[in-house]
Amino acid sequence: MFWPMLAIAVGFCGIAVLGVLAVRVFIEVQRLGRQVADTAGQINKAAEDLERAAGDVARAGRDMR
Repeated sequence: MFWPMLAIAVGFCGIAVLGVLAVRVFIEVQRLGRQVADTAGQINKAAEDLERAAGDVARAGRDMR
């Protein structure tokens, strides 16, 4: 009777550890998703700034002729 109970206890502990690890992975994935979204926003802002600067340079070059 001891060995079956030990096997059940070890199995339960294993499932509990997997559950804790799954929660940690889920939290890290959410954090990574937020970082990716923030970075995408920064890249879009930088691209808009670059387009605006390129337009200014093109106008300045056209005006110098």
